[in-house]
Amino acid sequence: MNLTELRDAFAERDWQRTEPDSDDPIRFAMIGLGWWTVEEMLPAVAAEPGVETTVLVSSTAEKAERVANETHTDAVGIDYDDFHDGDAAQEYDAVYVCTPNALHLPYVETAADLDKAVLCEKPLESTAERAERLVEAAEGIPIMTAYRMHTDPSIRIAKRLYEDGAIGDPVAVQGHMTQDVLDIAGADSWRLNPDLAGPGASVTDLGIYPINTARYVLSQDPVAAQATMRSEHEAFADVPDEAANFLVEYEGGVTGSYTASQHAQLSGSLRLIGTEGELRLEPAFFNDDRATLHLRTGTSAVTDTSIEFDTIDQMQVEAAYFADCLRDGRPFEADAEHGLLDMRAIEAVYEAAERGERVEL
Repeated sequence: MNLTELRDAFAERDWQRTEPDSDDPIRFAMIGLGWWTVEEMLPAVAAEPGVETTVLVSSTAEKAERVANETHTDAVGIDYDDFHDGDAAQEYDAVYVCTPNALHLPYVETAADLDKAVLCEKPLESTAERAERLVEAAEGIPIMTAYRMHTDPSIRIAKRLYEDGAIGDPVAVQGHMTQDVLDIAGADSWRLNPDLAGPGASVTDLGIYPINTARYVLSQDPVAAQATMRSEHEAFADVPDEAANFLVEYEGGVTGSYTASQHAQLSGSLRLIGTEGELRLEPAFFNDDRATLHLRTGTSAVTDTSIEFDTIDQMQVEAAYFADCLRDGRPFEADAEHGLLDMRAIEAVYEAAERGERVEL
């Protein structure tokens, strides 16, 4: 089956098991009203049948109410303390946690106390130790780590092709993700504050995409890392990775070679190389790109085919998948334990850069 036939035969939402019900939707409380929640998640949920936003949580109820008005969201606005006190708990079924990384834990703890499902942004927390505590706190509630690439059709088709043997045995993975956080959020961005972001800026926020996406496609977990990093711009004085180059070894001996930078051109790609071919997705990882997936096979007689995907709202599809799993009562592909392992991989990358040697997870 060629790529075009596969695209036509492959349902965009092959994971869907239930019918969305706009009369009985999964109701979200959105925690943390930064630009990602306001510009990406709120419109995504508004556009998706069977989910809705009913509570907004921010530093003050006034800010939450202002965001509700500005985004035309019919939601109750409360502050963080009110959330922890259980205010408006009857108004929502699940929480979306999109605070700085080091603040994920307390909101998941409260959600667990309130018996609410959780969609938690990646990385799961700021350190592996805090992620372990988060996993323990979330025992007994449905919790998903928000890896939106898992529900992106281009990635799911790449996974299908790989599993069907289209490129043979895996040999190597190459990937990168870069952007300019100074242009996006300025030099005072929390992503440049290790107390909020974790051990660094680029690997934690961007490098996690190729690390986890390759893990997902290959169904192989990371086992070791090597890395080099540099920070030269004054805005990156508190973090080691204005730019990072790193290797992540996966089970079975496959190695991923990755680059991540928060001070570079907006760009992303993923390539999987096998004994009989390669898969290349470009652009990759960003929510507003029109992706093209290339399949190249053969040696003397090379076959090179490609398909373009219509731009989809990855956040909308992610929210739909989360709701579908809740309605169906089935586990998420990326649960909290899944996110915890990536935190261990991220810490191994930073430790490897600091020690200048290979580090095992």
